[in-house]
Amino acid sequence: MNVSDFDFDLPETLIAQHPVEPRDASRLMVIKRDSGGIEHHTFRDLVSLLKTGDVLVLNNTRVIPARLIGEKEGTETKIEVLLLKRLELDVWEALVKPGKRLKVGQKVSFGRGILIGVLQEILENGNRRIQFIYSGVFESILDQLGQMPLPPYITAQLEDQERYQTVYAKERGSVAAPTAGLHFTPELLGELQKKGVEVVEILLHVGLGTFRPVKVDDIREHTMHSEYYRVDSNAAERINRAKQEGRRVIAVGTTAARTLESVGNQGRIVPGEGWTDIFIYPGYSFQVVDALLTNFHFPKSTLVMLVSALAGRELILQAYKVAVAERYRFYSFGDAMLIL
Repeated sequence: MNVSDFDFDLPETLIAQHPVEPRDASRLMVIKRDSGGIEHHTFRDLVSLLKTGDVLVLNNTRVIPARLIGEKEGTETKIEVLLLKRLELDVWEALVKPGKRLKVGQKVSFGRGILIGVLQEILENGNRRIQFIYSGVFESILDQLGQMPLPPYITAQLEDQERYQTVYAKERGSVAAPTAGLHFTPELLGELQKKGVEVVEILLHVGLGTFRPVKVDDIREHTMHSEYYRVDSNAAERINRAKQEGRRVIAVGTTAARTLESVGNQGRIVPGEGWTDIFIYPGYSFQVVDALLTNFHFPKSTLVMLVSALAGRELILQAYKVAVAERYRFYSFGDAMLIL
């Protein structure tokens, strides 16, 4: 299966630069797999689209201000460090720009010495291993010095940093938002629960690996970067009960879908935590996820491959063609798609 099989034309003008207000005013395309039908709604229509007894699975990760701008020690050379993954207490895997200007052993000063980063190692994947030296609490220093790591295709300033967090974000650790959840408001979640939709929270800390381009022609040769997940026993029990009773499990976002499929075994969730590098593409047989709420993704991305595995490549490409014609907004701050 070739990466070009998942390509489509996307005008740059459709890449959303700002989130809509209120959150649930975004548009929602509904794809019905049984009929191949495509419908157009607004996100707040979700209340009428979901059924009593459905289980909505949310990823409650919280984005950290992972972008740090400093100077190479002893110089005025600007160095940008993007934290990707915590390896040890004060050691992180990170992207460094420009990486070629920083050698092993050299230091970067952030906030005039409030935080010092020491390059320990250049990893095989090109990322850097950095140890941080500081006084106090690292998370507090990061809140003081760090910036929200908005995707590079968003060039506009984000006035309210909380708009790149879901309203149910809890545990810090992601370097990108689980963007399908950005459309929810507390009121909408309340209406869904009042209708009898069960809301369950799980965790996957989103890394950049999910969004990195596929650089091989044969997608089966692509390797995903691992991301930390956790599904507790309460969430597992509630999802398992729904599966046993024939109720739909609806993943909010590809991150929730990948987590559920990582811990699913023949339709049953096994609680636990760890690291997953699951790569879902057409031919994959879903174990847990019955439906998916997601945003519109990059051409040739692993995310398009995942939604194609659920709905079929031809139907997804047709839906994306319709989305372009209907001027849907794409990517992180864009509109949403519900695959039923």
